[in-house]
Amino acid sequence: MFRIFIATLSAALLGGCATPRSFYMLTADGPTPSGGGPGIGVGPVVLAEYIDRPNLVLQEAPNRLAVAEDHRWAGDLGSSIERVTAANLGRRLGTGNVRVYPWQRDEEISHQVTLDIRQFHGGADGYAVIEAGWRVYQFPERRLKASRTFVAREELASDGYQALVAAQSRLLSRLADDIAAGMK
Repeated sequence: MFRIFIATLSAALLGGCATPRSFYMLTADGPTPSGGGPGIGVGPVVLAEYIDRPNLVLQEAPNRLAVAEDHRWAGDLGSSIERVTAANLGRRLGTGNVRVYPWQRDEEISHQVTLDIRQFHGGADGYAVIEAGWRVYQFPERRLKASRTFVAREELASDGYQALVAAQSRLLSRLADDIAAGMK
């Protein structure tokens, strides 16, 4: 009985050491400016089902995806996109008064940005891609001010998952440029 226990424990320990997991996070262009300014609310963000998971996703062929089992997001992808988009919009619009969904009171914001992320992955061709529908609502009347679909590709600077996440962060920066231009 003791031998079986030792063999099982050894197999479990060796299996746990086989492949380390790596965790990645999206990054904003920089911090949100401090101070006041117009209130901007970002969210909710809706993710396509295939990317709404803890793992990074790669497109291997036109109709085939691969899920990177040992390469994961450090947190919830939708929340990370909200956070990064909010920081990037704050910088572009010169406001430190940026909130992510859900915020406490609608009276605190003058505009709400919603996102529908339809594609957000890497490809075997060395590019990261995004397709995102965005809408800007003006408060307090909740009137649709602008709406658009943003589609872009960003070349990876090198091979690897770190380069993929960096390219995806740059795509979110370009998305914020597009949204900010639509808000002005």
